[in-house]
Amino acid sequence: MDHILDTVIIGAGPIGLACGIECEKAGLNYIILEKGCLVNSLYNYPKNMTFFSTSERLEIGNLPFVSIQDKPTRSEALEYYRRVYLHWNLKVNLYEKVENIQAQNKNELSYTIKSNKGSYNARSVIVATGFYDVPNKMNIPGEELPKVKHYYDEPHPYASQKVIVVGAANSAVDAALETWRKGAEVTMVVRQEALSRSVKYWVKPDIENRIKEGSIKGYFNSEIVEIRDKEVDIQTPEGLVTLSNDWVLAMTGYTPDFDFLKKVGIEVNVEEHRTPCHNYKTYETNIPRVFLAGVVCGGSITNKWFIENSREHAHIIIEQLKEVLPEEV
Repeated sequence: MDHILDTVIIGAGPIGLACGIECEKAGLNYIILEKGCLVNSLYNYPKNMTFFSTSERLEIGNLPFVSIQDKPTRSEALEYYRRVYLHWNLKVNLYEKVENIQAQNKNELSYTIKSNKGSYNARSVIVATGFYDVPNKMNIPGEELPKVKHYYDEPHPYASQKVIVVGAANSAVDAALETWRKGAEVTMVVRQEALSRSVKYWVKPDIENRIKEGSIKGYFNSEIVEIRDKEVDIQTPEGLVTLSNDWVLAMTGYTPDFDFLKKVGIEVNVEEHRTPCHNYKTYETNIPRVFLAGVVCGGSITNKWFIENSREHAHIIIEQLKEVLPEEV
């Protein structure tokens, strides 16, 4: 690209789109680069997922989010953010993965953003990459087997199968209940002594009752230590248990792409939950005019930032760019 942009936004999730909307309002010249489809992380959520938040708390760009129930579904969210994108005529390049950010002119504070399809020159960069791309690995023998899934889509493939679900939060609970209701023999393996307190309140009694009655087997204070083609070893308080098994759904959570952050020069505070270094008021990183927006700000604490409490990052960041780029606005 010959001309220089005011900013390049990395990630076309809800917060990346919100940043684009603020750029449109401010008259900034920008582009949003997304390695997958529009709101790619939401697209990869389970097909039957229902949000914890109500629809109005997921709104961006002053467009009402109307859903059938007060808590919208994944399909409703995909439709909503697609309409936001069209309404604001946002400048988004899909299926274009950013590979690196390099300082081009330190005196004028400009950067070259390289992707798998080209390069862009910009006076600033906004990293809104979320955390859904890199699963937390169990780091045990057999985790690389095809039967181990770190992403859960829908229950049908697991009908009449022996399924182990690893995890204690909403993703694990949803996977366990949905696959059980489609005829799977389900076992949950939980490292803690109980399910997470963050489990959706309308779901928690259901899973607790299924475990209590024995419909779903639960191993607490337990961990999988090895996975084989047809078996799984679980270390429990009572000793090692070996179960016959067809599938392992490792709902162990996800992390930001720390390798990418480090590659582009954003420092990560290892002692503070691997939080990317940034100003907590301005969201500017240790690199001048390179900002973080959205859930990526939380590092490995992935339950700190959500759409509803990080959508304001967009306005805060663009207001600063309006001040530091007065001639271009």
